Amino acid sequence: MKADIAQRLIELNRQFYTDFGEPFSATRGRIQPGVRKVLDSLKGGETILDLGCGNGELARTLARDDHHGAYLGLDFSLPLLEDAESMPEGFSAEFRVADLTKLSAISDQLSANWSLITSFATLHHIPSHELRLDILKTIRELLAEDGRFIHSNWQFLNSPRLRGRIQEWSAAGLTESDVDENDYLLDWRSGGTGLRYVHHFSEAELASLAESAGFKIVENFYSDGKEGNLAVYQEWRK
Repeated sequence: MKADIAQRLIELNRQFYTDFGEPFSATRGRIQPGVRKVLDSLKGGETILDLGCGNGELARTLARDDHHGAYLGLDFSLPLLEDAESMPEGFSAEFRVADLTKLSAISDQLSANWSLITSFATLHHIPSHELRLDILKTIRELLAEDGRFIHSNWQFLNSPRLRGRIQEWSAAGLTESDVDENDYLLDWRSGGTGLRYVHHFSEAELASLAESAGFKIVENFYSDGKEGNLAVYQEWRK
């Protein structure tokens, strides 16, 4: 994918999460079952870097679980981060505005040696193999030697309803030849009509990315949605 096309897709999603941050946040009032499974594996003292933290529901859940490790959430949506600031007393959570496509450029502003880095429903919004790989290599650098990187990616093609949300690229002023294989444009219909860029990952593509970024996959499972297959979750380690 050409760099200018990738930038257009990044701006498309930035605009979406600016314009529809409030109605989107209203649909994210609880964590997904797959995320709950991940949190149940924690010991309570992990330091957590949450990439694409959204409205902070993960942090609020950690607070209710009496998690006592440091937490830092990054997201580029100001409307979502405004909701994230609402935290129970006694839980130390920090949130920052950050463009994850520039994670390598700001990595020196982040602590290293995180015991857990999460990225739930975020990587599928990053266009182009090059940008994804740059982010993943940076994550590896920020992770402790025995740390875990756990992420989820939307498997929307498993849902007939969500398949019906797929739009022609012309709606965003692009063509099929501009984008990569398994790139999609999905509409949004709550509080108005919007468009989002989403990539649909296969397990084979994720395995290739993991190897290229210097990771090994130690766990893979599906969860979420009525059929329990609306997202693929993976744990990677160095």
